[in-house]
Amino acid sequence: MCGWQRQDNGPTVQQHLEDAIRAMTQEDTQLLGASRTDSGVHAIGQVASFKTMRDISPFGFRRGINTSIPPSIAVRAIEEVHKGFHPRFDASGKHYRYTILNRSPPSPTRRAHSWHRAQLLDLDAMRAAAQVLLGEHDFAAFRAAGCGAATTNRRIDRIDFERTEDEVTIDVWGNAFLRNMVRILAGCLVDAGQGRLSPKELERVMDSRDRREAGQTAPAQGLTLMEVFYHSAE
Repeated sequence: MCGWQRQDNGPTVQQHLEDAIRAMTQEDTQLLGASRTDSGVHAIGQVASFKTMRDISPFGFRRGINTSIPPSIAVRAIEEVHKGFHPRFDASGKHYRYTILNRSPPSPTRRAHSWHRAQLLDLDAMRAAAQVLLGEHDFAAFRAAGCGAATTNRRIDRIDFERTEDEVTIDVWGNAFLRNMVRILAGCLVDAGQGRLSPKELERVMDSRDRREAGQTAPAQGLTLMEVFYHSAE
């Protein structure tokens, strides 16, 4: 699967879902997504919306779509929303998780969902570096080339780290993220955990606003979009 957004070079999540909805409604359907995940990135909390004139229940749509899409995609829930709803622009925040297999031998069965790092990571050093990233900053140094965002100011509300046996997870909550931002942050935090990047050096990277100063981009397969948040209508 070549990521979320429909494109010419391979099958995408958006394409399969639009084709399934079109087969049910006989309408030309444009699906809007909350996040344009790249190829290799996972999502268990993606949100998307579409418009239809057909009188099909949410349960009927969910069942019909799930019978028409590949097993690598699943619709967990469908509900009606107000006419002006936009899954991306109405979002108040997102939660991403980056997963690292932190042991000497790699795992063929876990490689599609984690980044293998053989050197033991120092989580205390990673937590110290993460303090630099919290709050609202200019994250220009942490975006990929080709990012079309009008502004590079973003707010990170929280970063958590957890080690479970041979696995380390980095959970990041923020109001919005630039292209590849979480993967670049994960790469920097891993550098911190391996003793190659201090909090002061990470602060210098941020102040530089230069992508070349931020180091490696963590591989796509370790990243998962966990949840998209919206303000209550009440």
